[in-house]
Amino acid sequence: MSSVSALNTLLASTSSSSGIDLSQILQAASGASTPGIDVTAAVNAAVTAARAPETAWQNQESTLQSQTTALNQLQTDATNLDNDMQSLNNLTGPLSARTVSSSDSTIVTASAASGAAVGNHTVVVGNLATTASWASSTVTSATTPLAAGSFTITGANGTTTISTGTGSSTLTDVANTINSDNLGVTANVITDANGARLAIVSNTSGSAANFTVTAGTGGLGFTQAVNGVNASVTVDGITLSSASNTVTGALPGVTLNLLNAAPGTNVSLTVAPDTSQASTAINQFVTDYNKAIGDVNTQFTDTGSGEGVLADDPVVRSLQSTLQEALDYTYTPASGTTTVPTLTAMGISVNKDGTLSVDSGTLTSTLQNNFNDVQNYFQGSALNGFANSMDQQLTSFISPADGAFTVDLQSISTEYTGLQTDISNFETNYITPLKAQLQSEYSQAEILLQQLPQEMQQINTELGLNNNSSSGG
Repeated sequence: MSSVSALNTLLASTSSSSGIDLSQILQAASGASTPGIDVTAAVNAAVTAARAPETAWQNQESTLQSQTTALNQLQTDATNLDNDMQSLNNLTGPLSARTVSSSDSTIVTASAASGAAVGNHTVVVGNLATTASWASSTVTSATTPLAAGSFTITGANGTTTISTGTGSSTLTDVANTINSDNLGVTANVITDANGARLAIVSNTSGSAANFTVTAGTGGLGFTQAVNGVNASVTVDGITLSSASNTVTGALPGVTLNLLNAAPGTNVSLTVAPDTSQASTAINQFVTDYNKAIGDVNTQFTDTGSGEGVLADDPVVRSLQSTLQEALDYTYTPASGTTTVPTLTAMGISVNKDGTLSVDSGTLTSTLQNNFNDVQNYFQGSALNGFANSMDQQLTSFISPADGAFTVDLQSISTEYTGLQTDISNFETNYITPLKAQLQSEYSQAEILLQQLPQEMQQINTELGLNNNSSSGG
């Protein structure tokens, strides 16, 4: 078969599958300005056209990735909001936090644990707890050799005799010995203008930690600097004794810090709700709600290029309805009345775009004057108020096991994995063989095109159509 006929046969089959224009190739073969075939370009053009289904799948993958990102953000928003609800519904959370004010903070201050009973108390500090201490006689310095002798330390841990050596034992050596013997005391060398002394101080305050130091023959003498005694404090008319100036047993959940003795001086302590913590927690709820509803609403807003990638997702539409409907909650006490039946009553209003605004003045006033009603609104009579209601609704979306977000994301992930498999199989089973086939066929076509000029010259010669015969005609 001649190159011409072979080329026609080859290109006829090739052009039908690759989209190459046969007439352009023949024109190049017969003297076009750019002879031959660009094999690489021809193969790439054919493969690109063949990849049309794959391109569609990749576009679907891109959409799924965008949906996953948006869903993860909404899940984070809902989780943050749910954390706020759980905090507001917690008996040790911000609505149960307490502050304690003192009428004389130079005498006594106090702190209260979450949930401590609110009320006023009178405290009188009779005397402070003291820590027992003893001091030795003075020597020249911490490294002065001590005369041979001994002394005993008697306390809660028993009696221990400490020996001083001749020419080798110093105050520093003695302090190290005492500190290594677990005697319930700590020894230090103190130095002043008169020389060095050994100070021995109990590790705890109060009468039970009191101890004595008795000098033996020779050696150091000791003098008691402070006698360990218990603090005496009267709380609401009841006198208590405490080994420490930090008193925890006088009022349930309240810790007293005794600072100065003031017999006969009444100090008023007021335990009250921590309105600052409560306000911060409520404002955080508003901030997180606005973030959640704002991100949801964005999916249904046409910004000029269409709505968000989740505009057709029923989970997102359901979340939008849930967030909006949750604000309609009304607290109705089983008995009695309340000044805070709704969010609006505490200064929280709904804007036209669905977000919330806080009137800080109203919220502050409500917390100061009707704190229990605010707490009851969020916590109900048995942790069954607004916070619990919204928590339950949000849990149906964010539950790791079977929440709506979890199911939605798993579905998208499965679809994405399927597309990846389709693309991989398409590349392996169709594109790769097609590319090899086209590379071979177009390479053969290129070889035949290169042979055409010579064959055409031979044909012209056989027909007598050479340059000489033409010019001599």
